[in-house]
Amino acid sequence: MTRRPEHKQLALDLGHATSFAEADFVVTEANQLAFNHVISFPNWPAPLSLITGPAKSGKSHLAAIWRRRAQAVSPGVGDIENVARDGGKIPVVLDDIDRTGLEEQALFHLLNQSIRDRRPLLMTARDPIYSWPFLTDDVKSRARLAAHFTVEGASDTQLAQMFVKIFSDRQISVDPKIISFLVARMERSPEEVVILAKLMDDLALSRGKPITRIIAAEALEERARQAS
Repeated sequence: MTRRPEHKQLALDLGHATSFAEADFVVTEANQLAFNHVISFPNWPAPLSLITGPAKSGKSHLAAIWRRRAQAVSPGVGDIENVARDGGKIPVVLDDIDRTGLEEQALFHLLNQSIRDRRPLLMTARDPIYSWPFLTDDVKSRARLAAHFTVEGASDTQLAQMFVKIFSDRQISVDPKIISFLVARMERSPEEVVILAKLMDDLALSRGKPITRIIAAEALEERARQAS
């Protein structure tokens, strides 16, 4: 009699964190222009670039891709003034510029230095420039000079297409009903698609089974636990 494999819900290390690897970025209509701009570096026509979009839309992932490609520095809140004062042309990335409490005058100096010395600077933000929480228009006026790209949250169709692509790349066959089940219940972001696909693949491999609705439900539950 063949012994049934022991059920182990956490047979592997399932502490899946968001991957900001370029290979894990899923290009869609919602982010195609921003992605093309990021990978076109260093052939940028101007030093300043800005990517805006809602939370979980892939802005930080794009910034991480560019940081590695450009070998950019990512200064902390208190380091902006020194980076501007030191000058040079080492690329700089500032993620969530409208939410990280950057000192306005220091940021203004860095933007000016970037424009003057053609120092590549990539910014990301959730809100449009006019809504940024700065007291004067100095920073906003400089930011308006940036090449601006908007990324949108993914639709149900786009999330489903991402799952199909990832599973296809892994040569895994998954029932479309399982993908629909996931899309209806998951956190709505491209990064979450990548995490869930890897988590389900790991669970299925650890049990020697295909990806089923039960495994999909367990993956969703595991992600909910990790977020709590």
